[in-house]
Amino acid sequence: MPLLITDEQRRSRLGHRHLLRAADRAATVPQVADALAGLHSTDAATVYLSVCARLAEPSAEAVDRALYEEVSLVKLLSMRRTIFAVTEEFAPYVNSSTAKAIAVKERATLLKHLREGAEGWDEARLAETERDALAALAARGQATTSQLAEDLPALRETILMNPGKSYGGHQSIGSRLLRLLASDGHVRRCRPRGSWLSSSYAWAPVPQLPDVPVREAKAEVARRWLAAFGPATEADLKWWTGWTLGDTRKALADLAAVQVRLADGTVGLVLPGDEETPDPTGPWAALLPGLDPTTMGWRGRDWYLDPAHVPALYDRAGNAGPTVWWNGRIIGGWAQRPDGELVHRLFTDPGTEARTAIEAEATRLASWLGPVRVTPRFRTPLERELVS
Repeated sequence: MPLLITDEQRRSRLGHRHLLRAADRAATVPQVADALAGLHSTDAATVYLSVCARLAEPSAEAVDRALYEEVSLVKLLSMRRTIFAVTEEFAPYVNSSTAKAIAVKERATLLKHLREGAEGWDEARLAETERDALAALAARGQATTSQLAEDLPALRETILMNPGKSYGGHQSIGSRLLRLLASDGHVRRCRPRGSWLSSSYAWAPVPQLPDVPVREAKAEVARRWLAAFGPATEADLKWWTGWTLGDTRKALADLAAVQVRLADGTVGLVLPGDEETPDPTGPWAALLPGLDPTTMGWRGRDWYLDPAHVPALYDRAGNAGPTVWWNGRIIGGWAQRPDGELVHRLFTDPGTEARTAIEAEATRLASWLGPVRVTPRFRTPLERELVS
C-alpha cells in the first residue's frame, strides 16, 4: 500500500521548501524563483512581495536587478496563460513546454481580431509589421509602444474589439503586436517608468531562447513543480500548467512519479526518493501577496485553506488576494491602507505565539516597503473591506 503523507506533513514541507520559515529564507532572487518553480507576474507587485517575503534581507532593488539589469529572471506568458518570472536557466523549458503553444494561440487570436475589426490586415501584413517593429526596436535599443509607433504608423491603427457589444471598443494594434512579440520570445519588458508598481515600461529585443524538445521540457517543468509542490495530485499539475490530461500524464510517467496516499483519500504524487524526506518543523508566519505562488500552487486547497474562507480571499475568477499564514495554513488576510498602515484580519484566534509572529512579519514587510503603497491588481472582498 502506498505511503500515507498527512496534511501536517504537507504543511511542514510547504514551509521549508517554499522558504517561508525564517531559517530557510534565501540569499538571492533566483533562489526564490527556483524554489517555487516560477513567480506569478501578472501583477507587477506580486514578484517583489513574493520574493521579499522569502529573502533573508528583503530588497526591492535586488528584484529590480534580477529583472532588468542581470536579467536572471525571464518573464514568459506560460502556465495557465498567465505571466511567470522564471530563472534564465529554467526559461527554455517553460518556453518549449508551454509558452510556444500559447504564442501560437495568441497569434491566431490577434489575426482573427484584425480580420474582424481592422481594415487591410491579414497574415502577411502582420508578419511584415512584426519584422519592421523588431528592426525599429533594434535600432532604438529600447522603446515604448508609443515611441515605436512614431517610426511605424501601422502601430497607431486600432482594432474594434467585440463589435456591436456594449463592452466593445478600440484597442491599439501596437499594444497587441508587442504583446505577441513578447509571447513569441522576441522582446522583453524593461524597467518600469516610475516605481516598481508602474505599468508604464519600454520594450527591448532579446536573443531567442535555446530550443528544448517538448517532451523533455514538459518532464522538467513537472519535475521542478513536484519538487516544490509535492505531494500533489495529477489534477493539481494539470491545473497549474494548463496542459491537457494526456500531456500531464505523459510528463509524470517520464518522471516515474511515485504514488502516495493523501489524508483525504486521494492519490498524491512525489518524485522518486521523496516519499519520506523529513522536512524541518517549527512555527512560522507569513504575509503573502495576491497571486503568490504558494497560495496559487494547487487546485485542491482544503489541506491549507478552509473552504468557508475562499469567498473572502479569492475573486470570482479564482485570483487570490493577500493572505496571512500560520504553520502552513491560511488563517486570514491583509491589506495596506492609503496611509501606508498594514492591517490584517484573522478568521480564528491562533494563540499568542501566532499573533506575535504575524505582527513581526507585518513589521518586517512595512520596513522594506517604506513609502510604497500597494493595491492588488485583482481586488478581493476581504482586501477591499480592510482598506475601506
